[in-house]
Amino acid sequence: MNTMWLTYSESIATEYRQCLDEGLEVKQFEDAVKTITEMFANGHGMEQEAKALAKKLHEAPRRPDFPYSEPSDLQTIKAERCLANHTDRVPVPSDLYRSIYGAWLGRCAGCLLGQPVESWMQDRIIGMLKDTGNYPPRHYFSSAVSSKIREKYGIKDEGHVYGSNTVNWINNVAYGPEDDDTNYTILNLKTVEEHGKNFTSEDMAESWLMNLQFLHACTAERIAYRNFTNLILPPYSASYENAYREWIGAQIRADLFGYICPGDPEAAAALAWKDASISHTKNGIYGEMFIAAMISRAAVSHDMVDIIEAGLGEIPEHSRLFDAIETVLVWFKEGTLSSEDCLTCIHARFDERVSHDWCHTISNAMICVVGLLWGNADFEKTVGICVCAGFDTDCNAATTGSIVGMMVGSEALPSSWIEPLHDTIKSGIDGFGMMRISDLARRTVELI
Repeated sequence: MNTMWLTYSESIATEYRQCLDEGLEVKQFEDAVKTITEMFANGHGMEQEAKALAKKLHEAPRRPDFPYSEPSDLQTIKAERCLANHTDRVPVPSDLYRSIYGAWLGRCAGCLLGQPVESWMQDRIIGMLKDTGNYPPRHYFSSAVSSKIREKYGIKDEGHVYGSNTVNWINNVAYGPEDDDTNYTILNLKTVEEHGKNFTSEDMAESWLMNLQFLHACTAERIAYRNFTNLILPPYSASYENAYREWIGAQIRADLFGYICPGDPEAAAALAWKDASISHTKNGIYGEMFIAAMISRAAVSHDMVDIIEAGLGEIPEHSRLFDAIETVLVWFKEGTLSSEDCLTCIHARFDERVSHDWCHTISNAMICVVGLLWGNADFEKTVGICVCAGFDTDCNAATTGSIVGMMVGSEALPSSWIEPLHDTIKSGIDGFGMMRISDLARRTVELI
């Protein structure tokens, strides 16, 4: 049975790293964590010991010099926003279809670009791109390459990713294949269609149980799903035995809430909070609010710095995520670093070989912002930067593709990236299956 992300023995190393990030004094438990982790790697679970150790980690005191204030409830999040970045609601054009369709297309295309190389390290990604004459990326990854390149980079066509029977290289698909990065966008569309914008976090949890297969959920989402089935409901479902509570999962679920609140970042972020808080805490929540607010602003702004600052205006000013994004904005405004230099700095701060760093909200949000700023509303350049960064390639290219698509509209997106989708996406959400992306965009417009 697939127990990935579900055992205490597997998650204890992540729990330890997470507690360090949150400023808890847990270094005295490092050796115990290593012992359990090594035993797990050798096929020997130590579940009772790992569960007891996780409890000790949670009960550790916070360092007195910890500089951040990171609430998880919406009222306090709003109270601790940076008012200088907060953006008021502005009027939007009556015809938003092209923007919404562009956002959907950009998300699907970015996801398809990054999916085949998800979990690859940066050197391997860039090496393949260079050896195939595709650096920086000008088209999708293909497995139709020489046997020498296939052997060098371990390229295979066999494999199962969600509903696919092969790895989704562009030569193996004729539509947007299923992925969690698009499943949640569709699931959120269905949830809002059924409950309206006044949906509750409990409505969203129930929608997962009704419409999403358990093993199609990953990391924090899989833990939250397990918690729902044990009647551990939001917001406790996000924190209870969930070592992945600040990973990227909520951040990839933001888009629909930005789509249906164009020009109103605060409303988009509030809807995103209701979704994020069922599976994430602190910066895990802020990641979804940040992205939703940026997408909302992208419907009415053509200034990328303005869009990013509008996103920052909806999260706590004294949080790790705010601090990290401000750092990237400083790099951009100083004008001395290239996008490659910025990615080198991010790799120096986060170790892509460590799953906690590779899949964390903050590392990947920084990559998204580098892609958006140095990509300068150029779809190909933006998603290319994000994929060349490594880390969570399909998530970051999908997120930034969505933002650029919203900003420029469907007709301005390059045909070389859009036509291979054939206006079709495969969904794992109950009742959807193969869908026209244009139909999803029309249904989204009806919710605005």
